[in-house]
Amino acid sequence: MDTNELIITSDGSHSILSSQFEVSYHSRHGAIGETQHVFINAGLLPKMHLAQIHVLGIGFGTGLNVMMSLLEAKKSESKFYYEAIEAFPISVQTADKINYAEQLQIEHDVYMRLHKSAWDETHELLPNFSFQKKLARFETFESDVLFDVIFFDAFAPSAQPELWDTQLLGKMYDLLKPDGVLTTYCAQGQFKRNLKAVGFTIEPLPGPPGKREMTRARK
Repeated sequence: MDTNELIITSDGSHSILSSQFEVSYHSRHGAIGETQHVFINAGLLPKMHLAQIHVLGIGFGTGLNVMMSLLEAKKSESKFYYEAIEAFPISVQTADKINYAEQLQIEHDVYMRLHKSAWDETHELLPNFSFQKKLARFETFESDVLFDVIFFDAFAPSAQPELWDTQLLGKMYDLLKPDGVLTTYCAQGQFKRNLKAVGFTIEPLPGPPGKREMTRARK
């Protein structure tokens, strides 16, 4: 039984309150607004000049980051490969209640395809957008692919501290191409020190609504 709670954020878009981690999947100040600011504007758009763009999502969650990346791909001639890792997927029934399709003015079936698609298989969602979601913990994740962008969208360090330590941040560093970037909503001091310790260059950026700062880290 899915005991997660659907909530409305300040920009009208849904998020989910996790019953397991007791935190929301997105900022309560706006789920779509946060994704646009942190992951699309700060992470994906600076890479849109590339002919091929490889994106790694640490967390699939509600699928919002994938959906908004897909919308950018529709306007681009670049070829996209998006791989998302998720250890605790939401149910298809919960996803079906989420209002992102209405908010983004797309067909609900397009959004639901993300949730209904088989795990651990590559799906061509557009001629220039391939997508795969991995049902796994990041600790066990392996890939022969190197990525241009990592969307680090795990729950906060207080909820999932193991994902924010130097060991796994070092693994993320190794998964990036040279000049690749990791973007995240988090600007915690210890987290930024951990990023520097494994080799990243830190680029503090203004945060989305409700947050003074976010972090972009460059290899």
